[in-house]
Amino acid sequence: MGDYTPTEALRRISLSYNNADSYASALRLVLALFPDWEHTKGEIEFIRFKDGITNTLLKAIKRRPGCSEEQIDNEAVLLRAYGKGTEVLIDRERESASHFLLAQHNLAPPLLARFQNGLMYRFIRGRVCQSQDLTKEPIWKGVARRLGEWHATLPVHPTDSTTSLETKADDLEHLVSVGSSKIPQDKINAITPNKPTPNIWTVIQKWIFALPVRTEVELERKSRLQQELERTVAELGNNPGLGKDGIVVGHCDLLSGNVIILPSQPNSEHTVETVSFIDYEYTTPCPAAFDIANHFAEWGGFDCDYSVLPTRSTRRAFLQEYLLSYYHHLYQASKGSMRTPKIIQPLLDGSNLNAEIDILMAEVDRFRGIPGLYWGIWALIQATISQIDFDYAAYAPVRLKEYWDWRAATAEGVGPGEREQRLAQV
Repeated sequence: MGDYTPTEALRRISLSYNNADSYASALRLVLALFPDWEHTKGEIEFIRFKDGITNTLLKAIKRRPGCSEEQIDNEAVLLRAYGKGTEVLIDRERESASHFLLAQHNLAPPLLARFQNGLMYRFIRGRVCQSQDLTKEPIWKGVARRLGEWHATLPVHPTDSTTSLETKADDLEHLVSVGSSKIPQDKINAITPNKPTPNIWTVIQKWIFALPVRTEVELERKSRLQQELERTVAELGNNPGLGKDGIVVGHCDLLSGNVIILPSQPNSEHTVETVSFIDYEYTTPCPAAFDIANHFAEWGGFDCDYSVLPTRSTRRAFLQEYLLSYYHHLYQASKGSMRTPKIIQPLLDGSNLNAEIDILMAEVDRFRGIPGLYWGIWALIQATISQIDFDYAAYAPVRLKEYWDWRAATAEGVGPGEREQRLAQV
């Protein structure tokens, strides 16, 4: 618990990471955090742990003589440097608050420090998932259980004793940097006037405001996406669902690279893997159905291989694991309290579970096109700001087509694309 630091007291290091001078700049940051590493025996090593399409992630280790790999890993630190220009997409103050909130609930490693263009936090031992791993039953069951724990445990609304992701009323008038413009926060929040903010809808609204409008085509595209957001919020923004007022704290970026398979315990049966989630920059309040639908979309990876997306029967089995975990942790959180929902115990006993799965299946299905809108808009912005070697300009229309195909399928009852056809399979 000694590593858990309130965000306002979090160590701030006035240095930055430079990808062009990776080793030297990373070394300066680590020595600022752990000065003793410079004067004690053992080499300092850096491992490029993950090349995402937004950030750079390095693992720093001190290879002390006589220490096992596990002991070295227990002292290791992750250094995550933000991609250039990503502040247009990501609220870094909220990201720090998210990480601290998760650490309070033992759902994230301790946050150690912030530097000028990134964060440092403790390393989690385990194996990073690949896209194909998400389709394996022991892993998707582990993901379902962990996600249920997230959604049941994390508070959306502020309390006296814990960090919250909700915007305070006093903050509503401040100006938010969106591209080259300054947008009043209350204008962003107006997309969902009766919901705590930020939320998934205000995030998308901010991104639409940031879209470039250098040509008539771009202006028309921005206007159409704004209309689609307003249409979608009108249809889905006030749906009932899990959590308080139908909102939970979602990860909102649960792709394979953000799922860590933890080391198995001796003599474990391996029927369900234990997993943890990393990278919390997109964490925000959202409907549980969005977070789940977004994860299902990630089974196809960055290549958008729709042939491996979960079928209806697999999605149903996932949701059964998820709901049992969600209600178990909700019960544990409210145990002994007069607030314990009467619905929980029958679900834990197995009765009423199928009815709850039916409800959540339908809700997740209604959200299946929204990840395409979300990441399509995101990619349009990345195409103008990112220096990472990824073809965002080609990725954006692929993701947006998922949204348009979903709209066509719901209007006409026929899936015009491979993705809709796959998701309809039993």
